[in-house]
Amino acid sequence: MNKAALIADVQQHLGVECSKAHAERVVQAVLGAIERGLQADGEVQLVGFGTFQVKQRAARLGRNPQTNAPMQLAASTSVGFRVGARLRKAVAESADGPRGDA
Repeated sequence: MNKAALIADVQQHLGVECSKAHAERVVQAVLGAIERGLQADGEVQLVGFGTFQVKQRAARLGRNPQTNAPMQLAASTSVGFRVGARLRKAVAESADGPRGDA
């Protein structure tokens, strides 16, 4: 699912009174709130769904995949996601059925 499909799904879920533009604003508002929460608190926890968390990666020695030569990788900041119990269960149950991407 990409962002356009997500917007269409939100629009469908909200019903006939919801326009595509309104659904897009809803999706943007949620994504913006998650971004602001990560910037302010370093973590956004959605009970049952999961937790987005800012992670610091230390500088380390890596390898160039083309030449296999060692190279220094700089420290960086990234965002991680830990899945919640309800989402984990829902995905596990759906993995038992057909996926539709064959």
